[in-house]
Amino acid sequence: MANPPVMSTDQLQQFLADSFPNSKVPYIVEEITGTGIRMRLPIGPTDSRPGGTVSGPSLMALADSVAWLAIVGQIGPVALAVTTSLHIDFLRKPALVDVVAIGTILKLGKRLGVVEVAMHSAGGGDVVAKAQVTYSIPPR
Repeated sequence: MANPPVMSTDQLQQFLADSFPNSKVPYIVEEITGTGIRMRLPIGPTDSRPGGTVSGPSLMALADSVAWLAIVGQIGPVALAVTTSLHIDFLRKPALVDVVAIGTILKLGKRLGVVEVAMHSAGGGDVVAKAQVTYSIPPR
């Protein structure tokens, strides 16, 4: 059985905003559990690409943010946890609607955390992209 997260959705949302004070943070933390996180990316004009779909860089940034906050939600506000690997597969053309991402922690050790991220178009059931992200956790 997983331990409860050490940070709430509100604390994670504030941590995200505080970590990027000069940027408008587009992500919404919807849920955090002991095994993962659910976040939303409201899609705007800067997320679209020709062909009427969500851009790959927007999906990659979402996957990276989901993995980071999934780990931070379990270990506490460690801003210097950094991405060491991100692999993504684009499976289907997402519609130009919000993207909901579910991050599931596969491994959380003292030095590394691995998170699987499945992304869906809001209101749709099929996975549009899937990523596996590894984070390096600094010594405490």
